[in-house]
Amino acid sequence: MRGRTIVLDHIGEIEAAAYLVDGKLDDILIDHENAPRPGAIFRAICDRPIKGQGGMMMRLPEGETAFLRQGKGLRPGQALLVQVTGIAEDGKAVPVTDRVLFKSRYAIVTPGKPGLNISRQITDEDVRDELLAVAHEVFDSPYGLILRSSCEGADEAEIADDILAMTAMADAVLADAEGTTPEALTEGDGPHTVAWREWTGSAEVVTDAGSFAHLGVLDQLDGLAQPKIILGEGFMYVEPTRALVAVDVNTGNDTSPAAALKANLAAARALPRALRLRGLAGQITVDFVSMSKAHRKQVEQSLRASFKADPIETSLVGWTPMGLFEMQRKRERPPFPGHLLRTV
Repeated sequence: MRGRTIVLDHIGEIEAAAYLVDGKLDDILIDHENAPRPGAIFRAICDRPIKGQGGMMMRLPEGETAFLRQGKGLRPGQALLVQVTGIAEDGKAVPVTDRVLFKSRYAIVTPGKPGLNISRQITDEDVRDELLAVAHEVFDSPYGLILRSSCEGADEAEIADDILAMTAMADAVLADAEGTTPEALTEGDGPHTVAWREWTGSAEVVTDAGSFAHLGVLDQLDGLAQPKIILGEGFMYVEPTRALVAVDVNTGNDTSPAAALKANLAAARALPRALRLRGLAGQITVDFVSMSKAHRKQVEQSLRASFKADPIETSLVGWTPMGLFEMQRKRERPPFPGHLLRTV
C-alpha cells in the first residue's frame, strides 16, 4: 500500500485510529479505558495548595483529583474551569491547565486571550487576507481565535462552520463555570475525532470495520509489546521502568567506530516513532554505542531533526558525564495497552 492512510477502527471494544505511511504504522491513537481524555474540560473545585510548588490540588467528579501547576491566588473551595493536558501516571493526579481552549480541525477559540491570529505556516498574504475575511464575517466574540495551518486550501464554508461551532461550545461551557460541585463539561475528543482533526490532508481515510486486521495494523501492533527494535544498522531495546524509559543501542558483531555511528544514527531516526507508538514519555535515557565526541555531535543533530518533526513536545536535555543522552517528553498518551491485543 502506497501513500498515507488513516484507519478508523476498534481494538476489541476500544476506539482506535492508525496512521500508515506506505503501509507502515507511523502513529496510533487508542482511547484510554479509565482516565479522562486529554482536552476534556471540567468545573473543578480547588482543594489544597501544594507548598513549595505553587500548584493546587483540584477535586474532579467521581473522587478523582487533578493538579494545576499554577495555583497562585486560588483558594480552597473555589470553582475553576480546567482542561486536561495529558495522561496521569498510576497513582498521580490528572494534569490540568486553567488556560482552556476549544480546538477543531480549522479553528482554535481561546477565551481570555482575545485577538485574531493565523498560523505562521500560512505565508501567502492573499490566502491570509481571505481567511481574515472569513473570520471577520462570522466571528463576533470577546474570545480569541486562531486559524490553523489546515485552513490553507480548505473550503471557506467548512472553516466558517468550525469557527461557529467552537464559539458556541465556548459559550456553553463558560456559562456553566460557576458551581459548588465538580462536573465534567466536555468529554474530550476520542481517537477518531483527533485523527480527523490532526491527520487528514492528503491521506486516504478508511472507516470499514475490521480494517485494522485487513490492512495489517494488528500485526504491526503485536511488535510494540517487544522491547527489541531492529534498526537495519544494529538494534535497540526500549524498556519503560517506573522511574524512566531506558533505551539501549547496539551494533551486533561489528564493533568498529563506523558501525557504531551507523547504529546510533539509525536509532536517532527511529526513536521518535518508537516512543510515539508505545505511548512512552517522561524521563528518557539513551545509552548509545560508545563513540567519539565528533560523532556525538552528528547523533545529536540527527536527534534534534527527528524530534522536530514529532508532534509530541520533547526536550533534548543533553549528554551526561557518563555519556548517556537524556530527554524529557510530555505525557500526552497512555502507554500502549498490549493486553487489548489478547482480546481480539
